[in-house]
Amino acid sequence: MKFYFHPDAEAELDRTIEYYEQCQRGLGLIFAEEVYATIARIIEYPDAWSILSKNSRRCFVTRFPYGVVYQIKSSALRITAVAHLNRRPGYWKKRN
Repeated sequence: MKFYFHPDAEAELDRTIEYYEQCQRGLGLIFAEEVYATIARIIEYPDAWSILSKNSRRCFVTRFPYGVVYQIKSSALRITAVAHLNRRPGYWKKRN
């Protein structure tokens, strides 16, 4: 199964990678690897993760306080958000 990012989710991912890289050299890369490993788990078991709303699910990112919010579309997974678990819950719900 293929996947694609909502533009805002891709921007979130980029900002967070930059943030972690500024905190410690190499940490941004580790974060990116963990996010993509999470996406690989989602692709393997798309229905296994927590339901957040009618069409959205979330899988937690290992080692970081983030979750990948996604929707299962007919031809691919749409990554709706790379969301910090303690900030603005549900802010991504209006993304189409």
